Amino acid sequence: MVQTQEGIFKFHQYQVVGRHMPTEQEPNPTVYRMKVWAPDAIRAKSKFWYFLRKLRRVKKANGQIVSVNEIFEKRPTTVKNFGIWVRYQSRTGYHNMYKEYRDTTLNGAVSQLYQEMSARHRVRYPCIQIIKTATVAPKDCKRANTQQFHDSKIKFPKTFNLIRPSAPERKSIYKAKRPTVCMI
Repeated sequence: MVQTQEGIFKFHQYQVVGRHMPTEQEPNPTVYRMKVWAPDAIRAKSKFWYFLRKLRRVKKANGQIVSVNEIFEKRPTTVKNFGIWVRYQSRTGYHNMYKEYRDTTLNGAVSQLYQEMSARHRVRYPCIQIIKTATVAPKDCKRANTQQFHDSKIKFPKTFNLIRPSAPERKSIYKAKRPTVCMI
């Protein structure tokens, strides 16, 4: 993940629309629309120019941004499975990868992706390129890490129950007896 002095960034999905500057030879240039993930709109525009320069040979100096809009999730309270196709640069070369995550929003799944890629593969934020994202049905999930949550009778037991005093005057720093913390 991208980190600053304030802490870790959350990633947002932006739709950036841009084009080549109009010239006499081409008064109506082609307009390009791209979805990118970035911590803020400024980095989203930078990422847009990075990809457009590679794909369509349009530089920032010869182009213009038409609009930048943040895209929000339709149902941010429902848990979904997300499949993310990624291309990243490691110390040895470029690699393609498919990852699956369970989250309520696509932005949360992308944040998980960046965090996992930096932890497991030591890949920095600028070296990761998200090719495609999709919502995956439970029957189409491939990874065991996401399939384990598809059980309809899954339970998450509370393993540690902290006994608190009933009133503030019964609270003490030191106890005469060691508390029992395991559930019997």
